[in-house]
Formats: sequence, structure tokens, C-alpha cells
Amino acid sequence: MDRLICQECHERPAVLHFTKTVNGKMTEVYLCEHCANEKGEHLFSGHPAFSLNNLLGGLFNPDPQFSANPSFHEQEVHCENCHMTFKQFLQSSKFGCAHCYETFESKLTPLLKRLHGGNTIHHGKIPARMGGQLHLQKELQQLREKLQEMVTSEQFEQAANIRDQIRALEKKLLNEGGVQ
Repeated sequence: MDRLICQECHERPAVLHFTKTVNGKMTEVYLCEHCANEKGEHLFSGHPAFSLNNLLGGLFNPDPQFSANPSFHEQEVHCENCHMTFKQFLQSSKFGCAHCYETFESKLTPLLKRLHGGNTIHHGKIPARMGGQLHLQKELQQLREKLQEMVTSEQFEQAANIRDQIRALEKKLLNEGGVQ
């Protein structure tokens, strides 16, 4: 697979990819770390006063005159480890240390739920070439757990159906060269 090259300097590998839409036209942008840092405040062309930091700050701290969320107006909490405040995080878009995630969890969780459709736990991505087998293995594991529940609750007819599903999946995995 060819590595994408930075569209700005045309020298280094691109590490940042984003898509912007202007007047209904989508444009993909690929930047190396150096160029992304240089353009950090101007990634959203046409809006020089709008930066990624402003976007993040706006998501966490909406305009106070429209905010009905009192938690943003409480006494400022600070990290016991690095002494960073949530307000400082909003200005820099970077935490001071790993402990900040725990300190500000109550303010982060509602936002993450909104941004990720209710999910707050990262489960990772599955590489395309392994996707089929990994999904089958995960399904197989879930069926085995369900089978155990059915046997424990003495629902033997349903357990037999699940056993047959497990055998079919194991056969499919074996044919595809997957490990059980």
C-alpha cells in the first residue's frame, strides 16, 4: 500500500487526514505532522478565527447565555497530579497528564456520549483483511456464552439450537483458515 504524502510540503508522509465541505464540495486534505502543526490555527480555511481548539472548547463549553448546564459554572476543579484546570484544558485542547482523564471524567462523559452516539468505550477497529474471521470468532464466543447460560437454566432445546449454530460457525471458520 502506498503511503500518502503531505499535500502541503510534498516531502513527508501524511499523518493527518480530514475532509472539509465547502459549498457542498468535499475536499480531502492530507498533512504531515510538521505542516499540521504549522497550520494548526488555520486548518479550516476561510475561517481564520476558527481553530480546532475553538471547536473543542465550543463543544465542551457552549455560550453561557444559552447554556442550561450548571456543571460548567461550578467551582473550577483541578487535577491533583498536574494542577491543570478544565478551563485550561479547553484553551489548550490538551490534558496536562494521564490523571486529568479521571479528574475531568464527569465533564468528558456526557460529551463523548453525544459525539459517539451514546458509546463511551472504545472497542477498536478491525483490519479489513481480518474482519470476517474476527467477527465470526466474536460471534462464536458470544454463542458459547449463551449456550452456557441455556444449559445452566436448563433450557436444553434452545441450548441444542445454539450448539448447532456453534458447530456451523466452527466449520465456517475452519474452511476459512481461522483459528478457534
